[in-house]
Amino acid sequence: MVMARKSLCPVCKKKARPRAANASFPFCSAHCRMIDLGKWLGEEYRVADKQSEETEDELPLQAPDDPAHRQN
Repeated sequence: MVMARKSLCPVCKKKARPRAANASFPFCSAHCRMIDLGKWLGEEYRVADKQSEETEDELPLQAPDDPAHRQN
């Protein structure tokens, strides 16, 4: 006997109907689906970057054109 797995809506945590009966799956409704989309568009959710320790505004300690860097 195969047990049906219950899916909960990731937004409101209510029971979500199966994909075959629910166009908004894994959400329980179109409303919750739109709330989730709004969070992505509002940048509340973020995908982790592999180089999270580095920032764009960091500069190297010595620039290659720096006179102290050149060897005579």
